[in-house]
Amino acid sequence: MKNGYADLLKKIDLAAQKPFPCDRNSNFGVFYAVHRSDHPAIIKVVSENKEGTLSDLPHVIYISREKSPKHQHHYKAGAMNVLTRVSGVMTNAPLMLNVDCDMYANNPQVFLHAMCIYFGIKNEEDCGFIQFPQAFYDTLQDDPFGNQCANYYYISNGIAAIQGTFYAGSNCFHRRKVIYGSSPNDTKSENIGNEDLHKMFGKSTELRDSAAQVLFGSNEKIEDQKIPSSFIEAAICVAGCRYEYGTSWGKEVGWLYGSATEDILTGLNIHGKGWKSVITSPDPLAFLGCAPTTYPTSLTQMKRWGNGLLEVLFTNQNPLRLTIKGKLWFRQALGYLWICLWGARSIPELCYAVLPAYCVITNSHFLPKINEPAFLIPMGIFLTKNLYALWELKRLGVSVRTWWNLQRMGRVNAMTSWLFSFLSLVLKFFGLSKTVFEVTQKEESSNDGDDRGRFTFDKSPMIVPGVTILLVNLTALVNGMVRLSSSENWIGALGVGEMFCSVCVTLCFWDYLKGLFKNGKYGIPFPTIWKSGALALIFVQLCRRSSQSF
Repeated sequence: MKNGYADLLKKIDLAAQKPFPCDRNSNFGVFYAVHRSDHPAIIKVVSENKEGTLSDLPHVIYISREKSPKHQHHYKAGAMNVLTRVSGVMTNAPLMLNVDCDMYANNPQVFLHAMCIYFGIKNEEDCGFIQFPQAFYDTLQDDPFGNQCANYYYISNGIAAIQGTFYAGSNCFHRRKVIYGSSPNDTKSENIGNEDLHKMFGKSTELRDSAAQVLFGSNEKIEDQKIPSSFIEAAICVAGCRYEYGTSWGKEVGWLYGSATEDILTGLNIHGKGWKSVITSPDPLAFLGCAPTTYPTSLTQMKRWGNGLLEVLFTNQNPLRLTIKGKLWFRQALGYLWICLWGARSIPELCYAVLPAYCVITNSHFLPKINEPAFLIPMGIFLTKNLYALWELKRLGVSVRTWWNLQRMGRVNAMTSWLFSFLSLVLKFFGLSKTVFEVTQKEESSNDGDDRGRFTFDKSPMIVPGVTILLVNLTALVNGMVRLSSSENWIGALGVGEMFCSVCVTLCFWDYLKGLFKNGKYGIPFPTIWKSGALALIFVQLCRRSSQSF
């Protein structure tokens, strides 16, 4: 089967390189002269189970929403809302599974696991959605870029004990009525009239009726099977660009708009209504996907995450607001603040990265001397924090090398990609830029096999802060070594603790240091080095001037 799939993949790649002859009068006539960013809605029923028998295959339907340069599409959130509306018109199933295009079902029992949870709970509010962790089939050994999120899902398991884990945007079973904006034990929906349903869900009568079935609870009778092919015209209507205008889609209904991380925003809204969520990880893993295998791709992904998460704080779904006016638990709000402030972490991380270098250059200190008893306090905190983090991850079967990669890339990402996500958000609020959804390019395992797991660099400006931090700390270390070599009592000399911190920062950027001496794609481009060198020189000069002024 694996060999057969590989052969099929080669045929698809060859077919994609050739122009596709399409006749206007054939079954593929709707694809004639179609541009990917400007075309009408296309819906084709590939196969359908008209008899509704369990032995036959389920419905297979191709959906491509209408695209027009004149209309905002809201990226993934807009696509998910179109899929929700089309499925509501054509099938109206009470449960929906959301899986990204690079994920596949690895466990054939995954639907059984989800159904057992849904139908086994006593209180409906305890299961607004079921999240399966994201895992990857093309994992890099020891996770050199820190993008496989082993520590993230470890924390998510802990948050699951509060009000429920975060919605991760994929591998998730949703209740349709939850996506439709329903609250737990909501009795208000019984008083919703047809006019209100039209304002919420749009002008489609078919969608209004299917939404009423879901919200009023009559959808529990699944005997009335729909034939998708008889609802194509209605489905095309709800997949149009203009359909959402004047409705609650993206505001109160469906996947919410306003952030590039629509998953966190939508999950936060669900928890804010009082729903809880469930996370479960069966054996074997339910879904497997593809993770970025090159460093520039990982940077792009982290920048989009940091930017989108910060945007959540400036929407109506702010965690603190939902705690005061909604039903979000305070401890759950703290969990959401932890993840939403990833981008804002870049500023204190940047300050702490240059603080030791500043102290060494100016011959000052923020730590006690190494021969003072008080030095044991920061050293004890440093050792306790890192040893405890290592012990936690070792319980998950994570190697020491993976732990170190997660630690260092947490610092590197904060001062590179997350810093730019913070700056881009600031520019957006001043009206100087707009949010751009940057799609993460997932590389095939067979391509660029030599680059997998190795740091490659391009001319991205996100690398500049990292190189600058590295050069500043290298300058401080050279300065400190010269001073210590000329000191008779180096143990009592100032700056030993600060030099140790500079060494830690340099180790975090070790791959950047190697990139300074390599050529080609494995080396940092010269324009980036010159820009970083100029910034580092300015910082050093400002440090020396500040020390002279005091």
